[in-house]
Amino acid sequence: MSVHTDSPAVAIARSHVAAWSNHDYDTARASLAADVTVDSTTTQPIMAPVHLTGVDPYMEGLTHFAQTVVPGSAQVIASTGDDRNALLMLTVEADFGGGKMTLPAARLYLLDDDNKIKAEQVIFFATPQ
Repeated sequence: MSVHTDSPAVAIARSHVAAWSNHDYDTARASLAADVTVDSTTTQPIMAPVHLTGVDPYMEGLTHFAQTVVPGSAQVIASTGDDRNALLMLTVEADFGGGKMTLPAARLYLLDDDNKIKAEQVIFFATPQ
């Protein structure tokens, strides 16, 4: 299976990022498998590692985070993938109440047989603007 920047999984991952980063949570939810898992971590003390399973816990965590994201600020820097896997490197701007921050991140996705996001792994850090 070939790896491409415009693979089917990359298209789904990009669409998912566009949805939540623009606060379209219904569209973001629609791209998730019922048993979705997410793991998120950073080396900074701003949060502890996160591991969630299921659509509702996933969306609760995602909404809590994405509410701080400035709509339209997501910029995909690089992407690669195949039919079932996608890796995006991106940045978003977020406002945590103490000024805007830039959050560079890598997001790794696995799709299930129905082309829904089954797993997501996120690593990121935050820098003041």
